[in-house]
Amino acid sequence: MTALTTPHVDIHRAGDRLETRVSWLDSRHSFSFGQHYDPDNTHHGVLMVNNDDIVAPGQGFDTHPHRDMEIVTWVLRGSLVHQDSIGHSGVIYPGLAQRMSAGTGILHSEKNDSWRLAGSPSPEHAEPVRFIQMWVLPDESSVTPGYEQLEIDDELMRGGLVPVASGMRKHRGQSAISIANSDTALYVARMRAGDTVTLPESPYLHLFVAEGEVTLEGAGRLAEGDAARFTATGGQRLSADAPAEVLVWEMHTRLGG
Repeated sequence: MTALTTPHVDIHRAGDRLETRVSWLDSRHSFSFGQHYDPDNTHHGVLMVNNDDIVAPGQGFDTHPHRDMEIVTWVLRGSLVHQDSIGHSGVIYPGLAQRMSAGTGILHSEKNDSWRLAGSPSPEHAEPVRFIQMWVLPDESSVTPGYEQLEIDDELMRGGLVPVASGMRKHRGQSAISIANSDTALYVARMRAGDTVTLPESPYLHLFVAEGEVTLEGAGRLAEGDAARFTATGGQRLSADAPAEVLVWEMHTRLGG
């Protein structure tokens, strides 16, 4: 891992994201992903993937493998069914944070079909699910695969930046799912119009506007789907111009090279 020391903020607009669209999926990629490869846009810090996915009802990702990655899923609208090869099965919904540690290897599926679960009282629905899936590198490779989920809705209702996934010592004892990277944390803020938060100071930050509109001190307005990548800076104020939800990664290391 290496550190850059020149402070700067790069703004990436929603419309410039790479896109995968098929009959059941509309996916927008903040970084190179799948068949979309840009050697100048592969990661920021240790964040390798920030996918904004909309999946049609009754559809989704069939069983597929992952390895040596911490995968955090955050649902914005609707519900997503997770099933994996280490015995976990459940429904992810807004306010519930989920982490899957791929480690030595794991298989899982993600589908918008909660009514198909055994014993589910839910009727078939016609609502798409929208979720952000984020991948970060772990401290170590080839660890035992794992899974964790946690309801964080109450903390979000109190306002401010709430740690929802972290491997950092400073968040121990707080309501955050764990990730296997000791220098990295994900925060979420649900903001009412007029609310402000102050971004953490860190060698690497990634701000993603999941919903609504905000104004970033020194950079201006950011709309839904826009992102800002910070290097060797932080502490800026973020103000909501309308009700908004933002995701912020604090990272103290980066992919070397």
